[in-house]
Amino acid sequence: MQTTYAHRAACSIADWLRSSWKRGWLIGVLLVAATIIAYQPAWHGRPVWDDDAHLRPDLRSLDDLARIWTKLGTTQQYYPLTFTVFWAQNRLWGDSTLGYHLVNIFLHAFSALLVLRILRRLEVPGAYLAAAIFVLHPVHVESVAWMTELKNTLSGAFYLGSVLAYLSFDRTRKTESYVLAFGLFALGLTAKTAIATFGAAMLVILWWKRGRLSWKSDALPLVPFLVVGLSAGLFTAWVDRRLFGAEGDVFDFSLIERFLIAGRSIWFHLGKLFWPAELMFMYPRWQISQTVWWQYLYPAVVALLLTVLWAMRRWIRGPLAGFLFFAGTLFPALGFFNAYSFRYSFVNDHHQYLASLGIITVASAGAALILRRGRLWQRIIGRGLGLALLVTLACLTWGQSGMYADIETLWRATIAKNPECFMAHNNLGAFLLQRGRTDEAIAHFQKVLEIQPENPNVHNNLGFALLQKGRLEEAIAHCQKAVAIEPDNPDAHLTLGGALLQRGRADEAMAHYQEGLRIRPDNVDGHNILGGLLLQKGRVREAITHFQRALELRPNHQLAENNLAWVLATSPEPSLRNGSKAMALAQQAVQLSGGRNPAIIGTLAAAYAEAGRFAEALANAQYAMQLATAQNNRALANTLWAQMECYQTGAPFRDTSQTNATARP
Repeated sequence: MQTTYAHRAACSIADWLRSSWKRGWLIGVLLVAATIIAYQPAWHGRPVWDDDAHLRPDLRSLDDLARIWTKLGTTQQYYPLTFTVFWAQNRLWGDSTLGYHLVNIFLHAFSALLVLRILRRLEVPGAYLAAAIFVLHPVHVESVAWMTELKNTLSGAFYLGSVLAYLSFDRTRKTESYVLAFGLFALGLTAKTAIATFGAAMLVILWWKRGRLSWKSDALPLVPFLVVGLSAGLFTAWVDRRLFGAEGDVFDFSLIERFLIAGRSIWFHLGKLFWPAELMFMYPRWQISQTVWWQYLYPAVVALLLTVLWAMRRWIRGPLAGFLFFAGTLFPALGFFNAYSFRYSFVNDHHQYLASLGIITVASAGAALILRRGRLWQRIIGRGLGLALLVTLACLTWGQSGMYADIETLWRATIAKNPECFMAHNNLGAFLLQRGRTDEAIAHFQKVLEIQPENPNVHNNLGFALLQKGRLEEAIAHCQKAVAIEPDNPDAHLTLGGALLQRGRADEAMAHYQEGLRIRPDNVDGHNILGGLLLQKGRVREAITHFQRALELRPNHQLAENNLAWVLATSPEPSLRNGSKAMALAQQAVQLSGGRNPAIIGTLAAAYAEAGRFAEALANAQYAMQLATAQNNRALANTLWAQMECYQTGAPFRDTSQTNATARP
């Protein structure tokens, strides 16, 4: 009896699995589950590299949303739909990164389901295998685990949705299907214009299906897609050049050299697709030269491969169609158009997010056709090997995802595989410097200068790090080098000003702060420090202007509040004094400092005295003296003693020299 029940249950399960749509649902659920598990190490990954510039927590209002769409330069790139999704996520879960990562992961899984649906609609063998390889391949980790690449997963979903809708139009010729396909494509372009090649890709697919193309039924309906895609791509190239720095000597390549880059890039991405070893966030940047003979081998072999595939088209069109799809979808990233990332590398894993489908589909279809012709035992072994391949890919993806746990992990992993990556050394150095690990930061900045001796930003960063260590002469030398290389670099001027100030060269320091603020007038700390220098020079009204500007830019700037309060409370010039305003500023500064900074409490005492509240002035001055004495700050204690003598006689303090310890940067 039990055997009968077991047999019936097994038969029921088998019947259920034989149902096409039920099998599709089961495989779909398995694909999504496998994706979520494979990317588990990235679930809580913190922002890396330019994630902060894309997530933009400062853009949360409805006005900000409007600016994302209407004002170039508001966001890192002009992909308004992508930044709209970031805007919505900011409002939903703020600084928690789990939501951002899950959105990317589910978009990737959804795209795999669309791939499955498209390939089954096209009756391509091995559709399930192709979808599984696509969703689990580690070359796509960069697109999924890196929050910035929402633009890839989002535009990819719209692209694949548009393909599915257009295939429906191709079969039924219904207007609503055409409109849906075009609408999805247009929305996808606002997420990332790398999908601009959609029209050409559809021509390849239609040619593969029919073996020929008709101008009226095949090409003509795709003309709007081709025109809009080309326009969007050219617009993005223009924006990247004019607004985001994708121009200059580093992009100065001849047309021949751009063909050399393209040929090598195609083979590089193919290699990583078939053998995903040593995947990294930033690959070494090739030295391209049209005078080096062997570099011509890359485009030459591409041309040879195309010739062979073209000759084979009469017997089998799939390989040519797959390669054309792959190379055509990669085209925007092959080097013919400047992209900012080319400063560091000509190739990135995320470039082939959609392009890889051309090769994955052909390989999967070939494997499926071979298995169909094999015997039972051969099919069993083949399916076992396919399962082993998927498990291997999932494990590689799981390991690769961990690289995006945080910014330090990412840069250290990049340096381990690409030791000459100057960008990784510089960014890791900046991160370590922010964490107070100055010696480690200095070592990374020095490594960058071994690779790029004339990099002004790194000279400035190293100068700042050396300044933190008190190595003033070295700091000044590197900052002067940065200014000499790039005179319009505001950071270099401001850092050099700080180093000169610590060296006691106040006049030179003032000149560099003024130049830095001329170039970048919104630097808060620069205004505060320059105000302090002007105050020491007796140029009180100019100093007040800079303190006020600092507070306009950052209303709760503790030092600027304290410095302005000190001037308003102690200036010998009656027209400049304002006791009530000085009190309000000083009280806010004391609160921001936690009530343990004796200099700021001394400023509050002076403000109370100017307002005629001498008992409170004396009490605060005494408390400030206790703190200064405990901190062994004798200079400040002496100043406070002089102030207390005034308060005891019922007189406010007047700073005839207009200097104060806290006014000095």
